[in-house]
Amino acid sequence: MPAISEAKILMIATDGFEDSELMKPRQTLLDRGAKVTLASLETAEITGDLGAKITPDCAITEVDEAGFDGLLLPGGTKNPDTLRMNAKVVETIRAFADAGKPVGAICHGPWLLVEADVVRGRTVTSWPSIRTDLRNAGANVVDREAVSDGNILTSRKPEDIPAFTEAFIGMVEKAETALEKA
Repeated sequence: MPAISEAKILMIATDGFEDSELMKPRQTLLDRGAKVTLASLETAEITGDLGAKITPDCAITEVDEAGFDGLLLPGGTKNPDTLRMNAKVVETIRAFADAGKPVGAICHGPWLLVEADVVRGRTVTSWPSIRTDLRNAGANVVDREAVSDGNILTSRKPEDIPAFTEAFIGMVEKAETALEKA
């Protein structure tokens, strides 16, 4: 089984991301040797809900999903609400999902999965206020800290970050093994 240290992970975020939901999984992945690329709508510094600042590595228009092993989508209310209005963001999420690559979304991040129409028939979780949107998009919604269904991983809130991040790492390693055998 390949280690996460060999993986290339894409994160997509913009202003209004939930600070810990971007920073903590990103740091864990970096600490384990993964190459993490943060894409946003532009390359200007973005700011989280609680004031964390980070400069994206590239604009979403520069992203070729073929070069990545997995996709992580942090929450925050404003972040996914803004991103779901961008066609390239939605196309990128759909491309990862359709390719069978791991897609992780936490808190309000699953709003992006609704927009990309990749939750129909899947079991997912999220922050309570968007669960109706997930149900309306055809998902089976549960209340657990980390829920995987195929290549889609969802989680509820910042307190779930450790379980979410470990589950995502496991999915990436498992997916890489499956791709090597194919």
